[in-house]
Amino acid sequence: MATTADFRNGMVMRFNGELVQIDSFQHVKPGKGGAFVRTRLRRLSDGGVIENTFRAGHNIDVVRLDTREMQYLYRDNDLFYFMDMKTYDQMPLREEQLGDRARFLKESMSVMVQLDEEGHPVTIELPTTSELEVKQTDPGFKGDTASGGSKPATLETGVVVQVPLFIEAGTIVKIDTRTGEYLGRA
Repeated sequence: MATTADFRNGMVMRFNGELVQIDSFQHVKPGKGGAFVRTRLRRLSDGGVIENTFRAGHNIDVVRLDTREMQYLYRDNDLFYFMDMKTYDQMPLREEQLGDRARFLKESMSVMVQLDEEGHPVTIELPTTSELEVKQTDPGFKGDTASGGSKPATLETGVVVQVPLFIEAGTIVKIDTRTGEYLGRA
């Protein structure tokens, strides 16, 4: 058991029966009344965000997750299959466990899979950048900067991002997997 004094960004705990990760927290000591901690928690099951306030000193159940490097193999309906690179065991994760991270998964990509105490996969951590091929985009015309100098492009995983006008179909681009923003050509 731990208390609110032990909060750290990235800490995983059990909250209302689900595993959540602390995105941010703030200790508040008002002029009147007791101290409290405002938190922003992210559910590991589906990536949803929960805002919650804890009393200072509140006991929490900290969960230790095991992290293993695995390779993304393929998708079958709403299941994504990953292979442990050391034991060659395959583990499926449901689409809701991955949340928005599923948009950037490319076959043969190495990811970090987080496992709970029983060895069941909980969620994944993507690399911060991913190199993906542009499958479809409109041609950019010289002098067409009324739209801010960017245009939508559909990548090989199906995600649509804004890219500069000079990017054409077939170009490999580097994408920030945390924000979904274009970073440059690969």
